[in-house]
Amino acid sequence: MEIRREGTRAANSGPADWFTGSVRVEPLYNAPAPARVASAHVAFQPGARTHWHTHPLGQTLYVVSGVGWVQREGSPREEIRQGDVVWFAPGEKHWHGATATSAMTHVAIQEQVDGSAADWFEPVSDEQFASV
Repeated sequence: MEIRREGTRAANSGPADWFTGSVRVEPLYNAPAPARVASAHVAFQPGARTHWHTHPLGQTLYVVSGVGWVQREGSPREEIRQGDVVWFAPGEKHWHGATATSAMTHVAIQEQVDGSAADWFEPVSDEQFASV
């Protein structure tokens, strides 16, 4: 058993290779092998979002607070709110983040394959972000 106490997990700014805008990422856990689940508490300020990306084994988001947007490639952007749970299938190209005017925080849960939980692509352009 391992307990990671509040205040002992370092939060960092989301890397510019993965995010646009002001994002704080607090890793919650990376389970030791043979488990492969990883989780993070991610806080997006208004206008902040991920880049387009995929997950080899899918991803679950649990919205903790605020209002955000999610979009999978080829589909319209959708609103998410506190208490919503979002599932992205393995390999589904998508992005997620805050709306233009509201902050949003979620817990992201995904599994790693060969030490990687995501493949990152191009940023979501301001035009893509603003389009309905």
